[in-house]
Amino acid sequence: MKNIIKKTVFAVMIVLPSLIMSQPQPWDPSIGGGEGGSPVGGGAPVGGGLLILLSLAIGYGARKLYDIRKKVMD
Repeated sequence: MKNIIKKTVFAVMIVLPSLIMSQPQPWDPSIGGGEGGSPVGGGAPVGGGLLILLSLAIGYGARKLYDIRKKVMD
């Protein structure tokens, strides 16, 4: 029974992404793709997200250093 469930889940994982494509193909000019369109990223700003990511990484590293020092002191 487990083998059938595993095969079914695997088949769904392989087939499902090709069935639910939400974006138009970039090479199809009839839908809005083709040449002369917007850049790949759509002009989305990256600066704010990058700043948040870096601050979280620094905070995570500082917490790890604090935990290591605390463990060594005890």
